[in-house]
Amino acid sequence: MKRLAFAVALSVGVGTAALAADLPPPAMPRAPATYVPVVAPPYNWTGFYIGGNLGGAFSNGTFTTTIPGDTVTTTSSTSFIGGGQVGANYQFWGGVVVGAEAMFDWLPNTKNTLTLNNAAGAAIGSATINNRWITTATGKLGYGWDRVLLYGKGGGAWVGASNSSVTTIPGGVPVGFTGPSNIFGWTAGIGVEWAFWGNWSARAEYDYIGLQNTTFTAVAPFAGSISTSSRNIQLVTAGVNYKFGWW
Repeated sequence: MKRLAFAVALSVGVGTAALAADLPPPAMPRAPATYVPVVAPPYNWTGFYIGGNLGGAFSNGTFTTTIPGDTVTTTSSTSFIGGGQVGANYQFWGGVVVGAEAMFDWLPNTKNTLTLNNAAGAAIGSATINNRWITTATGKLGYGWDRVLLYGKGGGAWVGASNSSVTTIPGGVPVGFTGPSNIFGWTAGIGVEWAFWGNWSARAEYDYIGLQNTTFTAVAPFAGSISTSSRNIQLVTAGVNYKFGWW
């Protein structure tokens, strides 16, 4: 019996050792995973865009008259404006942005009101030159810091004048008054734009428009002309654009 028990124990021990030899070695513990944050690529300003704007306009200038014995006193005004813009930008060299833009704005009440005074200084008439709309076509150059773009612009401007008039004082009798309906000039401005969500961006802009010298002619009793020089319109606008992505 002792010999049988010894043989059985020896067999079990040898089998266990062989089985253990066939098992794979224990797995080494894994190092903890390293978290790599996902960084969004820098914003790119390349693409076509369209948008709208609101703001204010200030009209000013120097006026003279050839009406015998008369002088001119000028009153300038500030007015609400509103319109839209369309353009395209292209970004290269990291952050340099070049582009082109066309902008149109209505000027419902921006005007120059002139008082005609006789040789004694008494007011004898009033002239109003109305600005009704502005269109600009400009090139742009700027630099973008990711979603913020600082830019300058310059080009040509066209101002539409309509319903200009002269009336007598006292009495308010209308007098014939003729002049150009479209006045050409130049424009320069500066602005900043922020891409706040997706392809939507908001901007603030200042523009100066210098207009060509213009002559308006009145008939009797104010037979003569009213000439303008150094006439300008200054715009301060805020707007929103939507960019259609890469071209």
